[in-house]
Amino acid sequence: MTQRPRASLGRVLDDLGATLLELVAGDPDRPDDIGGVVIHDPLDDPVLPQHALVLGVGLHDPEAIIQVLHDLGRQNAAGLVLRSPVAAGIAAAATESGVAVLALTRGATWDQLGILLRSVLDVGVAESETLGGMPSGDLFALANATAALLDAPVTIEDRSSRVLAFSGRQDEADTARVETVLGRQVPERYSRLLSERGVFRELYRTDQPVYVAPMPATGPEVAIPRVAVAVRAGDEVLGSIWVAVHEPLSSERSEALRDAAKVVALHMLRIRADADVERRLRADLVSTALNGGAGAREALDRLGLADRALVVLALAAPKDGLTAERQRLADAFAMHLGAVFPRSAAALVGDVAYGLVSVDSEERASRVAQDFLDRVGSRSGAIIGVATAARLPQARASADRALRVLRTSRSAQRVARLADVQVEALLLELRDLVEARGEQLTGPIARLLAYDQVHNAKLVETLRAWLDAFGDVTAAAAAVYVHPNTFRYRLRRLAEIGNLDLADPEARFAAMLQLRVLATDTVSDDSLDEPC
Repeated sequence: MTQRPRASLGRVLDDLGATLLELVAGDPDRPDDIGGVVIHDPLDDPVLPQHALVLGVGLHDPEAIIQVLHDLGRQNAAGLVLRSPVAAGIAAAATESGVAVLALTRGATWDQLGILLRSVLDVGVAESETLGGMPSGDLFALANATAALLDAPVTIEDRSSRVLAFSGRQDEADTARVETVLGRQVPERYSRLLSERGVFRELYRTDQPVYVAPMPATGPEVAIPRVAVAVRAGDEVLGSIWVAVHEPLSSERSEALRDAAKVVALHMLRIRADADVERRLRADLVSTALNGGAGAREALDRLGLADRALVVLALAAPKDGLTAERQRLADAFAMHLGAVFPRSAAALVGDVAYGLVSVDSEERASRVAQDFLDRVGSRSGAIIGVATAARLPQARASADRALRVLRTSRSAQRVARLADVQVEALLLELRDLVEARGEQLTGPIARLLAYDQVHNAKLVETLRAWLDAFGDVTAAAAAVYVHPNTFRYRLRRLAEIGNLDLADPEARFAAMLQLRVLATDTVSDDSLDEPC
């Protein structure tokens, strides 16, 4: 059985140093395990987990940094990450407070750092369990071991060229490799070029290392070649190992790379199995918490969310999408929420990924949701409903109602709180009630529709445009592309034929409600018999 490991500050620097982080002051060898990663908020004073690593986003003023260091020292934080370069005088304050100061290299984003820290801190390792002599599932350790064998920097990537782990010494490679590590993804221009050269095709059809000529370099720097080998489990290709080299590998090192690929395959399979188990467990806990009942309290306890004000976020992708795509989107959603909120949980339940976040504001949760959708792009087609309530089942129902409005809406809105779309949600529910009863149009709207079906007079379209324009004939006529005089004539005709008093607010409201709620393609038999 695996357990959630902890990593020391030294481990973080070993895995991310040189490429991302530099130790400015403090003891990297202190034995304390990092208890969590938290983003500094100057407007809030959150309770930090034990030995927290704090990301000082937006911290530049030396006096403010010194004050933050003293505050973090009182809370026994492990370290504070600042944007490089770090001002002079900070090292003395760090020593006095007992909080290490790390510098984030220029060009790297806080989001990249947050994702990489989660990769380092969330590796599933059990002390007594090893595969191939390495801690089970620790791809970073494998990458470093492989780099030591080959005397060259290494990355381990999946089938989509996403970087799963990387070794140290990446600064010895070229710009393309540094860009790949920072983005945790091979840049699209390089991936496309590799495909055009047939590199992936050759890589995936052989178990031998493949020599890859240098990619085109940008600027004065010279690109260096790669040697890659596929990571396989039987006939399935799980990913690949990429080594930045200056010359082809010797036969001994090629054999060592092949052996390393076999060990990496074992670990990747184990990670996949552990991830599947964790997903199912997390999904069960989230589902139980959302449903309420006797087991909800225990589920929230296990998720670390008991006795907290929670906001529910419901994420949905197009229903025609693949299950694997929905799962990847849900995993990205869970990672995003975890990077922003120290207390959160997310899982795919059915076709919807639900996120539970400990935050006292729907507005902030909505901003985080919009930020996530902006990052994944519009191609995903994802939408998010946001809601909160005294009880989680009510909050889930409200988030689902907001989500349904987004699914049926023609607008470009992708995030909605129920409070923002309550009227639309009520109309949809009223439409459900009407459909369940099998009710059809009656009264003035039915008479107008029957007349249109016979004469194609477009009276229903005219009435809808007039109501939508709040009686503005000029705007309504422009909306249906007719002359205002023609529109006025149609208004008089529809009032006469439908026996509809357009000056009566109750009649206008009834007509608007019928047009919104009832299908306008069928009418009752009685309406068809009425004189036109």
